[in-house]
Amino acid sequence: MTDTDQSARSGPALARLADLPWNRFHTVVVLLFGMGWAMDAFEVTLIGNVLGALRSRFHLGADAMSVILAAWFAGLMLGASGFGILSDRYGRRRVFLASLVLYGIATLAAAFAPSLAALLALRLLAGIGVGAEYAAINAAITELVPSRSRGRAAAIVLNFWPVGSLAAALLSWLVLSAVPPDLGWRVVFGFGGVIALSAAWLRRHLPESPRWLIAVDRTDEAHAVIDAIEAGLTRLPAPEAAPFRRRVGFQGAMLATLIRRHPGRLALGALLDFAEASGYYGLFAFLPIVVLPALHLPAARLPVFYLAGSLGALAGGFAAAALLDRIGRGWTVGGFYLATAIGTIGFAAITGLGAGAIMAGFALVNCLATGSWIAAYPTFSELFPTTLRATGIGASVAVGRIGAMASPFLVAYAGSFSMKAALLLLAGFWLLGAAVILVWRFGGGIEARGLALETIADA
Repeated sequence: MTDTDQSARSGPALARLADLPWNRFHTVVVLLFGMGWAMDAFEVTLIGNVLGALRSRFHLGADAMSVILAAWFAGLMLGASGFGILSDRYGRRRVFLASLVLYGIATLAAAFAPSLAALLALRLLAGIGVGAEYAAINAAITELVPSRSRGRAAAIVLNFWPVGSLAAALLSWLVLSAVPPDLGWRVVFGFGGVIALSAAWLRRHLPESPRWLIAVDRTDEAHAVIDAIEAGLTRLPAPEAAPFRRRVGFQGAMLATLIRRHPGRLALGALLDFAEASGYYGLFAFLPIVVLPALHLPAARLPVFYLAGSLGALAGGFAAAALLDRIGRGWTVGGFYLATAIGTIGFAAITGLGAGAIMAGFALVNCLATGSWIAAYPTFSELFPTTLRATGIGASVAVGRIGAMASPFLVAYAGSFSMKAALLLLAGFWLLGAAVILVWRFGGGIEARGLALETIADA
């Protein structure tokens, strides 16, 4: 059954879901998804904050630190691509619960890692869990909120990322300043794992996406969820247990179907994610790999840089949330990507002024970079049809993680020449993203602001 057939069969229910006024349910969903996303951010930025301590503990050079980051990004790529397909096949809810449990356990276990090899393996597993979150969370929030508020709601959820980053930096700074570094990084990982598992417990009452339920012919359950959402209930019963079987519409390769039916939308998502992941994670690798040894700073100083960056990121994320439903997706995404490129070039110009200037430049660029990716994710997530949404998001994220894996090595190589060279390299990635959204908007790509998801899918 195609999305058009499903829309015709369940049109009134889907229209009701799209046009519901904002109520308590939507607020709780945003907060619970946001809390989980903050834990993802905590986990992602945790390694950057303690990388200085790991560098001393395991006597790591720039290449070895890049390998630790690359193992994490490989996990993200595997989790996003594999669990994106599973989320479309077996439901959003199963994946967004399992993902938090997986990376919570892996992060908690990392606190007791006896060797560098064990730490790398656990970082890979934790990365798989967070990669699964990328696909399931972005699909679920897009499908659960009213059309008029979809961009803002998705951006607010994603804006919990700098909150998690801020918490990771603050915790790392306090712990690494209070206890020996060799013990401090273990304590930080332990806290991260416990908090993630707690978030999974709180998220257990979230419902399955009604749009996905309709797509797999579980219409009665979908109507019950929509009725509960309309009533503003915040504690919905768990969905009925369904067997793990494929339905007719899922026969064949889902990714191949997506490439055949929506190549332009997939290309937009993949290139936007590649540009932002390469630039964003390259920026975070820049501090421990290039700045720390160049300025001869102690490992305990590194979280202070991340604290400044997280405060800047909050400002950028709120700006993106305010603009997506006001001026549209194209202008918001394009403006942020271009501003990030210009800001990174400006950052390169002031690196010779010392640690204070580097901290200020990092905060500014992180503000713009965070606004960029927070605007980009809702933009390409809503373009895919329901039956392929998480697959499309996961594939886009997987392509982006290729850039994220390569970026630390490229930053280390460029940084061997100068800090300016490393930053100019990163500026190039953001310029690529600005060019991609420009081609999309002026090449006939849809502007999805305020449109129902079924209208976007059929466009």
